[in-house]
Amino acid sequence: MTRPVTDLQRKVAPFTVKAPFEPSGDQPQAIEEIVRRIDADEPAVVLLGATGTGKSATTAWIVERLQRPALVMAPNKTLAAQLATEFKELLPDNAVEYFVSYY
Repeated sequence: MTRPVTDLQRKVAPFTVKAPFEPSGDQPQAIEEIVRRIDADEPAVVLLGATGTGKSATTAWIVERLQRPALVMAPNKTLAAQLATEFKELLPDNAVEYFVSYY
């Protein structure tokens, strides 16, 4: 029997977003809805939005709220590098890793 992720306690720095802005527009509602769905063990949750609407920041605030690590996947190397840079800026006290597979 495996333990649910919710039983695990973080023994490192908590996920903390450091940004010069707060969630705005549709972001607070999106954060609440996605956190609720993840807490309800929904198997897949997707955040959709146009370019420049704050999806990366919204995702960082979701990670902060849940205090759970996340795997973020991108369709190409350029976007993956951009996302890694944004998450490193938003979560400067936490590990953000960047990996590109050539297979």
